[in-house]
Amino acid sequence: MDRRQLKTRSAIFQAFNKLLEKKHFNNITVQEILDEANVGRSTFYAHFETKDALLREMCTDIFDHIFSQELHSESSHDFSSSDHGLKEKITHLLYHMKDNKGNVQGVLSGESGELFMRYFKEYLMEMFEQYPKSIRQDIPREFALNHLVGSLAEAVKWWIADRMEMPPEELADCYLKLIGYDS
Repeated sequence: MDRRQLKTRSAIFQAFNKLLEKKHFNNITVQEILDEANVGRSTFYAHFETKDALLREMCTDIFDHIFSQELHSESSHDFSSSDHGLKEKITHLLYHMKDNKGNVQGVLSGESGELFMRYFKEYLMEMFEQYPKSIRQDIPREFALNHLVGSLAEAVKWWIADRMEMPPEELADCYLKLIGYDS
């Protein structure tokens, strides 16, 4: 994409995020996104087929960074020099969720929550597959992966509902103890 396209895409994401802070996903119209981003309808549809596609792309942008193999120092956390173990990956994920609290809460509300969680679980599945020690070998692999992904997704939902009171490191520790993971 050229700079103009990136700028437009960024404006649409920012508008969508701003609206998600105020309204539930299912109550946001494409017209409201257009008005907030100050773009035309054809411009929006040149980038995204639907509002759901916009949500998917937003999730992809967030998750691609979070689940990247290369971590960078950020204002709220720095895992750039760590060994990138499962604990660090989960903690990094939690910091990003906390840093994007308003957007995450907006996306999890209403019908978008189910869609967001489906995308989130796809990324979690890939993450756990990168850490074979996290997957028990004495039970069927798909069953174990489904349990790991589902329990972490539910832990994150609980944490968000609890206003993210528990520090990310503590939640990561609790989760890893619960699944019996020994790094």
